[in-house]
Amino acid sequence: MNTLQYTIEGSDLQFVTVQVEAGRAVVGEPGAMMYIDDGVTMSTVLGDGANESFLTRVAGAFKRLFTGESIFSTVFSNPGPNTRRVAFAASSPGRIMAVDLAAEGGSIICQKGAFLAATQGVRVGLAFKKRLRVGFFGGEGFVMQRLTGEGTAFIHATGALTEMHLAPGEALKVDTGCLAALQTTASYDIRYVGKLKNTFFGGEGLFFAYLQGPGTVWLQSLPIRRLSATLLAGSLGQGRSPFGKLAYLGAIIVFVLIAIFGSDGR
Repeated sequence: MNTLQYTIEGSDLQFVTVQVEAGRAVVGEPGAMMYIDDGVTMSTVLGDGANESFLTRVAGAFKRLFTGESIFSTVFSNPGPNTRRVAFAASSPGRIMAVDLAAEGGSIICQKGAFLAATQGVRVGLAFKKRLRVGFFGGEGFVMQRLTGEGTAFIHATGALTEMHLAPGEALKVDTGCLAALQTTASYDIRYVGKLKNTFFGGEGLFFAYLQGPGTVWLQSLPIRRLSATLLAGSLGQGRSPFGKLAYLGAIIVFVLIAIFGSDGR
């Protein structure tokens, strides 16, 4: 199989340009396309765009839905004799990372909604945690995406992106929203912070992601929920208006109720 040619451009608002060879296709999330060369055809399909049975495509579509993606994909095909370009743009400030799934053993786990585009045949599945109640309150750490296949996938992380290699047994505690991706050789869990004072006044939430090697993990500096909260606070005039302070107080009350009635204490 020929190596996929691509270029990631931009600094904070990036896009990736993929060179699609004759007779080949790439799959992108609906709305992610930036531009395509004349001659590239587009088709909207259910699921991941793989040549599968209808029932398999339906099952795949619902898996995509639970991981923050659309149940549909857009397939960009190149029927002509010459290589043509397809470009995909990120929807928020951050970094686009290319993952060679074959080099990763055919699979990688990434945050919910991270998938941007891939070569045709890459599948987006679920990576569940068994402790459902903890997972639900753990936010981004509960449902993650499992990308499988032998091609190249492009995932998007918000903010700056850093790569860390964990040795066997080496562990790391991470804000659940800062976990962008990890190799399947590394293990991850959602754990309770343990101290209500830290939870409500430290601003770190109820849970953190517990990562353990061996394996590589990728962390992002700006979880989308932090960006959304900052924009919301600005629109409410938090810090300058009493309405902003009331909204902040209301959020604290909600967290207290969750801690009392929703946590299993683990």
